[in-house]
Amino acid sequence: MYKSILVPVDLAEAELAGPAITAAEGFATQSEGSIRLVYVRSLVPITYMEFVPADFDAGQQSESEAKLAEIAAKVNLPAERVSAKVLVGSVHGEVLAEADASGADLIVIGSHEPGMLAYVIGSNASTIVRRAKCSVLVVR
Repeated sequence: MYKSILVPVDLAEAELAGPAITAAEGFATQSEGSIRLVYVRSLVPITYMEFVPADFDAGQQSESEAKLAEIAAKVNLPAERVSAKVLVGSVHGEVLAEADASGADLIVIGSHEPGMLAYVIGSNASTIVRRAKCSVLVVR
């Protein structure tokens, strides 16, 4: 069924990923597929770079990788079928690019009830649903 499943994780709201990871585990177990967790960090605007330590970006990357690895270690699949990657850029753009690059045939996204702002400017989940070339499951 689904051999390559991509699960975006927002480390600021990691609890939203729980139901999505559980759903992805079910699909991966049935088809002996794999799960790839991704977190997308925001770019630090160049105008702010003079106000942060020189190693700020590397520190943010390392911290994000460690947090995502902790989540990946809890996925109920053999370790060789779980991977994690931290990307930098726009969430929907990077998730869609990673889905294409990794050959994902399913993206499973955790979501919450949208607030008023999401209705005005749109959410990452809705953009991914609209633009993905593969199936997308939004889990609440």
